[in-house]
Amino acid sequence: MFENISFANPDFFWLFLLLPLAIVWYIFKQKEQTTSLRISSVKGFSYNSILPKFKPALFILRLLALAAIIVALARPQTEDISTRSKTTKGIDIVMAIDVSSSMLARDLKPNRLSALKDVAADFIKNRPNDRIGIVAYAGEGYTKTPITTDKAIVLNALSEISYGQLDDGTAIGMGLATSVNRLKDSKAKSKIIILLTDGVNNSGFIEPQTASDLALEFGIKTYTIGLGTNGNALSPVSYNADGSFRFGMRQVEIDEELLKDIANTTGGRYFRATDNESLEEIYDEINKLEKTEVEEFKYYRYEEKFRMWILLAGGLLLLEWILRNTLFRSFV
Repeated sequence: MFENISFANPDFFWLFLLLPLAIVWYIFKQKEQTTSLRISSVKGFSYNSILPKFKPALFILRLLALAAIIVALARPQTEDISTRSKTTKGIDIVMAIDVSSSMLARDLKPNRLSALKDVAADFIKNRPNDRIGIVAYAGEGYTKTPITTDKAIVLNALSEISYGQLDDGTAIGMGLATSVNRLKDSKAKSKIIILLTDGVNNSGFIEPQTASDLALEFGIKTYTIGLGTNGNALSPVSYNADGSFRFGMRQVEIDEELLKDIANTTGGRYFRATDNESLEEIYDEINKLEKTEVEEFKYYRYEEKFRMWILLAGGLLLLEWILRNTLFRSFV
């Protein structure tokens, strides 16, 4: 009954101070009205009724009625709160993923591409209010999925990325330019590209510098990630007779100066991921840097509860009046 009850006019509660004053007044009045008569014998005056002992009940009923009226004046009400969220600053994100053969290197577990897909999936799940798209590139680039709010589609597209879907190579300029093309017409307040590679630009007909200038022109910030341990990594070096890769130790080569230049040109940042843990930390950092503003609206609905207290007070006063004029009529 009293769950989620609040009071619109709590100042009226000071009226409860009247109750002890009324009790004091009642006691004083009763003493004034009490008289005594001395007689030699009370024989013949015996009266067995116990009703006089309950006469104070009339006053108690009035006090309870007064208390109910005070509660009603304080306007008790229940409060129902509903909320609605609205994205006020949406972010459009394209993840440009290198799928060249070197992404099968095993310096990250189980390999670079699989580790990236696991971390990128968590990143996508943590961006419920943003539109996200995926671009894959190797010797060329293509859009795996355009920007969308449907995270199930994005996650499914990410899971399908694998080596062998494109000609081998590392066309960083193509991957970046394809990403810019997906975002250039976006009306979002913020547009970003997360470009990941583990190599050096060695193919494609668009230079990385040209693609970064395009990103700057369209107001697209680019975060670049160089993926690979410092030193040597167990990487694909040739093919076996059955078509599978033969692995051997190779020097990790990442054009960090190029990646830094792309990030600086577009207002982003460059990161280096040398293991699974540092890759996770990088995506967590980007997640913190690019916050989506969500405005929350609260709606309040109040239901007045003072009527039941008014009815209670009326009922108590009616009961007091009935008792006073029936059972207690001879004693008041």
